[in-house]
Amino acid sequence: MARTFIISGGGTGGHIFPAVSIANALKKRHPKATIHFVGALGKMEMTKVPAAGYPITGVPIAGINRKKPWKSWNVPFKLLIALSRCRKLLKSMSPDVVIGTGGYASGPVLLMAQRMGIPTIVQEQNSYAGITNIRLGKKAQYICTAYENAARFFPKTHVRLTGNPIREVFTKALPNQNTCKKQLGFDPSKKLLLVLGGSLGAKAINRQIAKNLVEIMKQGWQVLWQCGKLYEKEYQGMTKDGTQVQAFIENMPVAYAAADGIVSRAGAGTLSELCLIGKPALIIPSPNVAEDHQTHNAMALSEKHAAILVKENEMNDLLLDKLAALKDPDTAKNMGIAIKSLALPKATEDIVDLIDELSE
Repeated sequence: MARTFIISGGGTGGHIFPAVSIANALKKRHPKATIHFVGALGKMEMTKVPAAGYPITGVPIAGINRKKPWKSWNVPFKLLIALSRCRKLLKSMSPDVVIGTGGYASGPVLLMAQRMGIPTIVQEQNSYAGITNIRLGKKAQYICTAYENAARFFPKTHVRLTGNPIREVFTKALPNQNTCKKQLGFDPSKKLLLVLGGSLGAKAINRQIAKNLVEIMKQGWQVLWQCGKLYEKEYQGMTKDGTQVQAFIENMPVAYAAADGIVSRAGAGTLSELCLIGKPALIIPSPNVAEDHQTHNAMALSEKHAAILVKENEMNDLLLDKLAALKDPDTAKNMGIAIKSLALPKATEDIVDLIDELSE
């Protein structure tokens, strides 16, 4: 009998890409399965999910505007409409399991599934759980976490430490480092620093890299700097011998393989990738995300000496010193071992095992 699964999660890539990874793994294991997504109208999942090859139903759902709450007067009405649409979808499709990866989009469909007695799984990417997942986790059959300390937000008997689903390419061995440096146009005999700020870019990181680029290169680093699409025009002129500035890096496995050290934000998916590749990293959490997720994620690594944590407002004073520490051979080796020990490479498979258990 063909199985049916509904998956929901969105608003950011951190919720969407794990959801797509789970869908891909389910499709691989159950080629005849029906897989359908639920997303928030107007959000990026409405284009990203169809691009990945899956149908999606959009519902009108949004969070409370905390800075201007009076603009959220219509949120309760949107929620009622979203719940009604999700109920109709669940009745028509009769899914075996509903999976939520976080974000406002997953709220209505998981809530309605739980009311209708349909098994649900919550996948929490962050060290500090989000509000939607905390509420839905109370009645979910399983909560799949990526960090040990996330378990405190959920019923203990239902928590499973699986890790975050990530792109399959990162579960395989990276290509040769020197070959990748040459491929990217860098000197294989010199250390390469990979700077990541997300697809749009990180304003504070970009400013500090630009300000300190000469000193960074004096330390002996070559720099592959992903500045983000929003900042391409501002920084593309800083590409020169030993430095490359790109809006977006298409081939991340090659970039990761070439790197000797990494500067990055602390999004859950990115940190899961860093654990798998086992490279020393300087983590600079964004202070502008809900529940300060990124700081909690970064602390989960730094407390185990698996990464160096620098807060955004400390970069001006600490960036160069910490980059020098990242270049130290002993520090780099020990940090690489520590971060690799936190990797959970079978995350997607383990989550699909739990889904299968519920759908048998």
